[in-house]
Amino acid sequence: MSTMNTSPSAANFLSQFAATGVETSFHGRHINPQIMAGLDGKNWSLKDYEARGGYAALKKILGKDGSGSEPLTQDQVIATLKESALRGRGGAGFPTGLKWSFMPKTFPGQKYIVCNSDEGEPGTCKDRDILQYNPHIVIEGMIIAGFSIGASVGYNYIHGEIFATYDRFEAALEEARAAGYLGDNILGSGLNFQLHAFHGFGAYICGEETALLESLEGKKGQPRFKPPFPASFGLYGKPTTINNTETFAAVPWIIRNGGEAYLECGKPNNGGTKIFSISGDVARPGNYEIPMGTPFSKLLELAGGIRDADKGRTLKAVIPGGSSMPVLPADIMMATDMDYDSIAKAGSMLGSGAVIVMDDTRCMVKSMLRLSYFYMHESCGQCTPCREGTGWLWRVINRIEHGEGRPEDLDLLNSVADNIQGRTICALGDAAAMPMRAFIKHFRSEFEHHITHKTCLVPQND
Repeated sequence: MSTMNTSPSAANFLSQFAATGVETSFHGRHINPQIMAGLDGKNWSLKDYEARGGYAALKKILGKDGSGSEPLTQDQVIATLKESALRGRGGAGFPTGLKWSFMPKTFPGQKYIVCNSDEGEPGTCKDRDILQYNPHIVIEGMIIAGFSIGASVGYNYIHGEIFATYDRFEAALEEARAAGYLGDNILGSGLNFQLHAFHGFGAYICGEETALLESLEGKKGQPRFKPPFPASFGLYGKPTTINNTETFAAVPWIIRNGGEAYLECGKPNNGGTKIFSISGDVARPGNYEIPMGTPFSKLLELAGGIRDADKGRTLKAVIPGGSSMPVLPADIMMATDMDYDSIAKAGSMLGSGAVIVMDDTRCMVKSMLRLSYFYMHESCGQCTPCREGTGWLWRVINRIEHGEGRPEDLDLLNSVADNIQGRTICALGDAAAMPMRAFIKHFRSEFEHHITHKTCLVPQND
């Protein structure tokens, strides 16, 4: 199983985007993509974005759209976000409008907006493509967020291993400043908002929002104890709202078209479209923007189905939301829709939207070995259960994979996972424990075969 975080090339990205049909059939309706609409891999600049309706949402809020309408208030923008049922696209799925409403309105000092573009979850490559091919949509979304919570400064924390994407975002910032969309007195409205890019250092742990803040402050990227939460004590100790790249990118469409229209693009409690990064054993891996609630079978079809299906390959398992989410066997996944509630009901989580597909040639023990090594390696070491427990998980699964497993090892793995999950400052411990428990739950016979016969049930696939 590949857990490499490989982003498609521009040509591959476009072919995968085109595979959505531009309009996706959903419950008898046709839904246009909202974030990736009209992109050709080259039209990322300000003039291209404006031609697609870019910054119209900002002008609408400021009363500068030429319609004669009054400017919107902060409460009106937040109410629109709540109506849209936009949920955080970084993994947790927390309602965005509700999160923005937590910011203290009467706080007299500086407040901050932070974009979490530290996309390090294995299998996830959507945020970097948004920043690469449509950076201004993130900038506009962050300006609107700054207006809504009363913040005049924002930062975009960009993953440390995507240098070209960081440069692209910096170029877009320069365009936005030159055009008057960023800086002081934006479009003559009196609104001030400064936005800066910050280059991360490639640490998986900095995807956790408080570790990101520590890194942004120039300190070692380790998660903070909570409470206090960032809304009251965030960047530099000031109230801070942190959202994922895709979350900010969804905001301009919502403001232009209304919260109800966005909600209707998805399903109740799961508004709008979602970009899924589908990888693994599919014919056309890539990023696909589809309505929330689309059946997994439709997404698999868009990705070309199982690779080498003509040679007899069949679907075996799917990790539906990035490598930290519980795996689901094929029969459960094929009956599941792609939204937060449906996947939770099936026994996993939508997470970042990274869909890792595994066919019948994949050894579940070997797959789990690779995942457990990743989480052991990426543990920051702050919490004892995670620092020690992730090492135990890897060592035990490693001996099972190499023919040295013991009958009691599966119970030991579950016991170690139980002692990690829910006992750490951040969710990295859970990210290591949940996949282990799910792999054993759904594919126990395969683990037992490894232990009993010292060999794998499936042909070795390197």
